[in-house]
Amino acid sequence: MLSSVSPSTNKYLWSVLPTLRLRETHASSWVLPVVDSCDSEEKYQQSVTMADECRDFSKTITTFLLNTCRLPPRLSQRDVEAVVHCAWAAGSRPTGDEEAEVIPLITGSVAEFYIEPMLPHVGDIDVMTHLNTMLAIPRGHPPPTQLPAEFHNYVRIVKIIDSHLPGYVYLLVRYLLTQCTDDEKYNYIEYDEEVCLSNKSYRLNYDKVVMHGPAVFTDLSFTSYLSLDFVNCIRCLSWPSQAADWPARHRNYGWPDSATLDRVVNNGCDVVPVAHRLCRQDKWMGKLQWRLSFSRAEIVLINSWMPVQQIVYHMLRYFMKTEGLTDCADNAEAGTLSNYHIKTLMLWACELNPKSWWTKDLSLVRICVELLHTLSVWLTDTCCSHYFVKSCSLCLLANPFSVKNVANKLMLIDEEYLTTWFINNYVGQCAQLCPDYILQLFDDVSSSVKLQNVVSEIVRWRLQTSLRDLWLSFDSSECVITSYVSVHSVTVRSCVYLMNELTKIDRHLSVYFSAVALLHVVCKILRNSFSDGDVAILLTIFGRNVNQTCNDLSLRITGLITSELVDLLQKSAVEYLTTYRHLMARDFGSLATIVTTDFEAMFAYKCGDYQRCLQLFTQNVHTLLYAIVMPNVSTHVEFIQLLDDDIVSLTALMLIINPKCRNQALSVCISQLTLSVYLMTQCQLKLHHSVTSLAQTLEYINVAQTRQLRECTLDQLTLKFIERKVYLTTCP
Repeated sequence: MLSSVSPSTNKYLWSVLPTLRLRETHASSWVLPVVDSCDSEEKYQQSVTMADECRDFSKTITTFLLNTCRLPPRLSQRDVEAVVHCAWAAGSRPTGDEEAEVIPLITGSVAEFYIEPMLPHVGDIDVMTHLNTMLAIPRGHPPPTQLPAEFHNYVRIVKIIDSHLPGYVYLLVRYLLTQCTDDEKYNYIEYDEEVCLSNKSYRLNYDKVVMHGPAVFTDLSFTSYLSLDFVNCIRCLSWPSQAADWPARHRNYGWPDSATLDRVVNNGCDVVPVAHRLCRQDKWMGKLQWRLSFSRAEIVLINSWMPVQQIVYHMLRYFMKTEGLTDCADNAEAGTLSNYHIKTLMLWACELNPKSWWTKDLSLVRICVELLHTLSVWLTDTCCSHYFVKSCSLCLLANPFSVKNVANKLMLIDEEYLTTWFINNYVGQCAQLCPDYILQLFDDVSSSVKLQNVVSEIVRWRLQTSLRDLWLSFDSSECVITSYVSVHSVTVRSCVYLMNELTKIDRHLSVYFSAVALLHVVCKILRNSFSDGDVAILLTIFGRNVNQTCNDLSLRITGLITSELVDLLQKSAVEYLTTYRHLMARDFGSLATIVTTDFEAMFAYKCGDYQRCLQLFTQNVHTLLYAIVMPNVSTHVEFIQLLDDDIVSLTALMLIINPKCRNQALSVCISQLTLSVYLMTQCQLKLHHSVTSLAQTLEYINVAQTRQLRECTLDQLTLKFIERKVYLTTCP
């Protein structure tokens, strides 16, 4: 547990712990050490000094986390991945109901956390999906006459019937709503008999998925490192009767406030197709029981927390996960201790404690210790009440002995122990992410002053790398978007969803997506698979930037011959990509060297305007030749059409030899410098430049070769190829 720092540091940190400190004797048990009594004044003063040192350590941990957890607004790759997954779901059609549309909602850690700590705080991407042809209403509620615009013009209504277990319900199919065209209100027809809806039959079936309880696990190939869970559900626009007392119960400290309460209640809830753990083997209940889900409420509440509260939530989750005390499933009724128990603990703590408890004499470690002790009491007394449904207990766990063991461990934790733990297992891990000089400083944190020095250096480095990390987020987000468009056919719904949601995250990415989507449509035209749906996609994209060409596109598109349409769309895509480059150059010009004419020059080369291409790429080579950071150009199929045949052949050869390199970003992209040198040289050869001119070009090629990493396979191949081509031309 304490192996991430030097032995001398560990020895000191243990020595400063007071009488009731903890030691780890082996991997699975903690015991209290036997400490000799010390009555002398000297030892007493020594003890006081050590306690002061520990408090200083604890303050340093607080300072560290407050200064390294970034706050919004910031682009995060996980947010882009989540949006792309939702777009895939929104564009899918569930089997068995061709008229239905899937409505996605990002939930879980991605939606809840707005802080960005140095260490991982999001385990996977959770998405809830419901059909726009199904709706649940509480028992006793009349069928609605108006519904949000996302719902279909016919909707099946199921009634929520409480089961004998709090938080679990049955669903009776009761009404069919149909929308009137005159006033857009819904009328209803009552079914002759009520039938219980089976949780087994309610599955939104997708390709490439694996069922896992109520969740659908999928690997969609355009993801990078986060797994994905879809949870099928049925939407309920009303607040459930089982949680009726939640909005009105007395709150001494004003959290959540009235505006937040109203927002939570107005969002309603969902029901997910899973029976209680104790009922799953029952022939009847196992098929018909459903669980109430309050994910929408949790997102609103957790996003209303102060940064301090979000950081404590992250610390608790990280500690419990690292120590193997949770299974990390964000599940309200997990068979073991889970993240949901920590979430529930935090929600109650925010409601039952005043703001001053979190902020006065702030010590993040102290807060964590008190909350862990509270959780221990809950587990010992089996009284962990659900935050929304108080009659529902979260302590009906599968292994009571294991629960008791965990409870004992949590109660033994004190502030000194947890301080030491976070120094070793959190600050130490953060130091691993830093340059070597900072990591070396961490080898000796045997005093609070030395620890403060290390923390100061990590914080300084974190601030200095903020712009770099944002740049990397954009770079990885480009890969996620391009991979999604390339692998999965874009539909009108997924296009609209992505453009809207990416604009909310960052306008830059919406512009980039528009360009990639246009190039994707061109690919379909060239494959003779262009359809009416693609016309709608084009109108959706161009509707974001209306001009005369766009306005009459729908009238002209059927009259255009293929080559004219391809040229029009490629030119429009290049304009979007050039706009994107200008936006990036504006925001990251202090970090990276970004030329904004690369796509314009590529299009000129494709159109045979070699003189214009040569002019642009010569300028770019002079700008980029000694640049350290620069953008890349993708070689996914959408971008291949803008490149020449030789680069296409090199890319294909590389994929034939090693198909796995398609998933290695550095292997399948080409840097602006390499592309500029390559196409500049190609233009010189096509324009029959002199040997003297080509000799200077060879020097550029040699410099570019020295500046490419070995991992950049396509860059290396391209430069080697053009070098040989120049040699063969100048030395026949």
